[in-house]
Amino acid sequence: MGPRSLGAWLVTAVLLAGCGGAGANSTSSDHLPQPTAALATTKVAPPKPPVKLTVEVNGDLLIHSPVWETALQYGHGKYDFWPMLREIAPYIKRADLAICHVETPMTPRPPTGYPVFNTPPALATAIKKAGWRICDTASNHSVDEGQYGIDQTGLALDRAGVLHTGSFGSQAAQNQTLMVTVKSVRVAFLAYTEMTNGIPLPHPWSVNLAHLSAVRRAAHLARRRGAQVVIVNFHWGDEDVSQPSAFQLSTASALARDSDITAIVGQHVHVVQPIRRVHGKLVVFGEGQLLSNQTAACCPIQSEDGMLVFLHIVVKGKTSRVASITYIPTWNRHPDYTVLPIGDALRRHQAPAEVLRASYGRTTSVVGRIPHVVEPIPARLP
Repeated sequence: MGPRSLGAWLVTAVLLAGCGGAGANSTSSDHLPQPTAALATTKVAPPKPPVKLTVEVNGDLLIHSPVWETALQYGHGKYDFWPMLREIAPYIKRADLAICHVETPMTPRPPTGYPVFNTPPALATAIKKAGWRICDTASNHSVDEGQYGIDQTGLALDRAGVLHTGSFGSQAAQNQTLMVTVKSVRVAFLAYTEMTNGIPLPHPWSVNLAHLSAVRRAAHLARRRGAQVVIVNFHWGDEDVSQPSAFQLSTASALARDSDITAIVGQHVHVVQPIRRVHGKLVVFGEGQLLSNQTAACCPIQSEDGMLVFLHIVVKGKTSRVASITYIPTWNRHPDYTVLPIGDALRRHQAPAEVLRASYGRTTSVVGRIPHVVEPIPARLP
């Protein structure tokens, strides 16, 4: 083939390729596989928005003799603790989940006060009426009435329709995880006490003791059982001391690093303690007193103070965190033992203004403020 013939052949080949013929080797986009209608209309579901929960926790229900004697007067021969809790009930009921702390055993035996407590079971009825769904029963007084007291306390709460954990009637009961569903979120609650006042446990499973290894195992098991939120409650610390003890600080520091645990809260010392960040987690060291006979006549004046604490929790899938905390300072009015939300009580003139202001000041100064994260309600008194 001569040069002229070779050039003509190349031109012809290029022209044929540019025409996009229907030959077997064609790569025209007109002949590429087209998406089917089903593929063209497929949509990716948007991620579910985070769920926001508010969980209420509070200080001790510590029923001294004058408290149950007053309840007997309210009930005209039957024990009625409801009038003492009436003023705080609306706030408890506004929470998505409310958890109380029963420090003393409840049995049908004759009631007794300090130092070995036995509380009328009618307290459980008032607890239910006030709006608490769960109660912690692990405390230094859990075994004041032996295993009988633990069993009867559980029975009283069962009859009232209140869930409970921390002390148990059997090994099988201790091995269970108390879990409830709130706004489609699975919330587990674990409860422990640092001490039992030197009284031996009737059985190894009678009361949860605050050992790090046990708490970690229970929190991990709760997650395996489907919990999206795990709240751990401790009865801990040194009585009448507003700053956390060495045990509280070391325990909080160890457990705040545990990704299975969402929140750590506590009671026992009868006075309010701080809310602090520990390794990035908010820890409520002590919610103070809620209901008791303690006053400045026997004890630090701070034993009249308490707070309703609201954990604002954000849940996204299996992860959860306490995004912020608000709290309502309370004052226990004597001798009728009415628990008063201080802001409301000041507005309604339910106690001397100087007394309410002093209580509010004591509580807020100890708790501390983290702007937009930890705030009292009301933020200021008028």
